[in-house]
Amino acid sequence: MLRLSGITKRFGALTANDAIDLDLRRGEILALLGENGAGKTTLMSILFGHYVADEGRIEVFGDPLPAGSPKAAIAAGLGMVHQHFTLAENLSVLDNVTIGTEPLWKPGRDRAGARRRIAELGQRFGLAVDPDARVGALSVGERQKVEILKALYRDARILILDEPTAVLTPQESERLFVTLRAMVADGLSIIFISHKLPEVMAVSDRVAVLRAGRMIDQRPAAGLDRATLAELMVGRKVSRPRHTAANPGAPALVFDRVSATGAGGKPKLHEVSLTVHAGEIVGIAGVSGNGQSLLADLAAGMARVEAGRLTILDHETRRPDPAAMVRLGVGRIPEDRHAEGLVGDMNVWENVIAERRNRPEFSRWGFLRRATARAHAAELVRDFEVRCPSVDATVRQLSGGNMQKLILGRALALHPGLILANQPTRGLDIGAVAYVHQRLLEARDGGAAILLISEDLDEILALSDRVAVIHAGHLTPARPRAEVTVSGLGLLMAGAGDPDAGDPHPTTPEAAHAS
Repeated sequence: MLRLSGITKRFGALTANDAIDLDLRRGEILALLGENGAGKTTLMSILFGHYVADEGRIEVFGDPLPAGSPKAAIAAGLGMVHQHFTLAENLSVLDNVTIGTEPLWKPGRDRAGARRRIAELGQRFGLAVDPDARVGALSVGERQKVEILKALYRDARILILDEPTAVLTPQESERLFVTLRAMVADGLSIIFISHKLPEVMAVSDRVAVLRAGRMIDQRPAAGLDRATLAELMVGRKVSRPRHTAANPGAPALVFDRVSATGAGGKPKLHEVSLTVHAGEIVGIAGVSGNGQSLLADLAAGMARVEAGRLTILDHETRRPDPAAMVRLGVGRIPEDRHAEGLVGDMNVWENVIAERRNRPEFSRWGFLRRATARAHAAELVRDFEVRCPSVDATVRQLSGGNMQKLILGRALALHPGLILANQPTRGLDIGAVAYVHQRLLEARDGGAAILLISEDLDEILALSDRVAVIHAGHLTPARPRAEVTVSGLGLLMAGAGDPDAGDPHPTTPEAAHAS
């Protein structure tokens, strides 16, 4: 159904794709794997017409695919579902699915016909969703269905799914896999991009592995194990860090019945109670959009406490003051490394000292001590294995994994008493994930209190000493890791009861305060 031959793409001196050959068969799920910077995104961007290859040829159903034209790719039967949803939340499901499919000069819209077709596709592939529902009112799993329906409505026969389970609960992921199996049974073919290796082994028929822009291997998924896949991706054995028992000390972060208001004046946190001690990691699991970003902003001094008491490193705070939190010894790994973590057009060394540029070692009498700052950045780059041309290179030249290592190094270098790790490994390959996890565990063992916020349950269970779940602004009691299960966490993330605790209403503020 699809053949890529000799695809090569260069960006200056960097060869992102090097003579890649790849084919996709009818009714097949092909997993495309590779570490950060391996060339997966570039290859898929060429396939979908966002980039033009310097060399090579693409054929879809035996016909050449015109280069650099997403319209031609869609017309040829390609559909792409991005990791971050591209939906208009103020529009209905029907409008989101049909937008762009009818000519502007057409006098009227066949909404009844579109509604029937959406219902037919939903029934056929297990993607049933109300066509008249407003997308902003849908759950994350339902929005994922809408994204896939958009592609199927345009007669896609080849689907490219980029990290499709990144923001889904385990139960929603299982339902997605059922949908994918129904699609391939109907003759569709799927390219599945994921960093979650257990999912790759569970759902794919064949795997293709990129490393440093080259196709390293293609083989059947049957018989592969996680360790083999990880070694193929990074070119070496990957050891997962070992979690040992914590030795908690004094409270470092205390939420006492804290309520706060989110964007648009809507309450987002309801009487949240939580204590994080020195020398422990408390994990917060939850589907994106349930208040965890506001929770992190409060702890970083970037949002206002409306009610209750928030105490950080023995200092009570109510008003936003991020600089004060940095001075207290709070290290922050923000959710979005591009929008919040780094300034892409600034140099590596400028980003390293950005939060602490007024410290005496970096500034004297109002003048920046560049030599000292550059030396500090060089030491951090070396200690945290950040791959960059030099500390004078702009940050946007770094891969996503190396950007994350730079942020991690900046947060840990001065041995903070409290670390706010919000989605610390989002979008990272297995090698980078293992590295970040190891450094966080080392910081915990060094006495730091760590608030870990993640949508990845494997990460939550790998690192946390205690685990809580946030849903609709309510926080459950934090329980020892040994007392929770993946299925129980998944149900709590979806707003259902917790079978692990036997509590049918664990997300109420009263239950949270009881902790």
